[in-house]
Amino acid sequence: MKKTTKRITSIFAAIAMMLSVFCIAGATTADAATDRVSLYYADETWAWHGSSTYEVFVKTNDSAADQEVYVHYDYFIGEQDNWYDAEAEYVTTLDDGSKIWKASFTTNVHQFCIKYVADGVTYWDNNNGNDYTGTGLGTAPIALFRNYGFVGGANRVNARLQNYAYAKNVFVRYTTDGWNTYADQPLTYQSTNDDGTENWSTSLSLGYENTEDVEYAVCYQVNGQTYWANNFGENYGLDFVKGF
Repeated sequence: MKKTTKRITSIFAAIAMMLSVFCIAGATTADAATDRVSLYYADETWAWHGSSTYEVFVKTNDSAADQEVYVHYDYFIGEQDNWYDAEAEYVTTLDDGSKIWKASFTTNVHQFCIKYVADGVTYWDNNNGNDYTGTGLGTAPIALFRNYGFVGGANRVNARLQNYAYAKNVFVRYTTDGWNTYADQPLTYQSTNDDGTENWSTSLSLGYENTEDVEYAVCYQVNGQTYWANNFGENYGLDFVKGF
């Protein structure tokens, strides 16, 4: 009887070990891993009668050979079967080797999260279970956000940045002649958001002439580091206006 009992105990222990290994292996198929994928920033490009179109930029930090990025969004509030995937396209690779992707979609709910598939394994960034809503700054040091139209020939430049330190320098650099010459204009602090990021802005009063030749980018200097919001090297123009 003692040998039989010991043998049965060993069998159950082996089964338990196998189940444990199976659960651990199964759990890797869908995991929240913001070190692999994260929201970079999200901007609203158009709003009309409750419906908005968004550009969502996603950052991935992974050596996987096969990478797919999607923005998973809800179209109608309260209807769980109205979730869709907007596939993101590769934009650029940053200096640290991480990749930037962009997805566009239209929704009435302003609620979304990020799905990342790397070599067949799915990872999520769902804002710690809260999902993302509307525009906002994710892991980007600084980003520009659209505004509505021109007022008196002036274009509003709106920047949101991470508050890395109290002492900082934020300015817009712009040109009207293809960067043969340029000028710098400071942005001023406006407010602090609930997540600790800050809003800074200024107005470029350039009139309506030669607007096609205007290019600009915003510089953020803090703690001896310099960060640029320059449309990933393409710069911004005066057509960077919501709804245009």
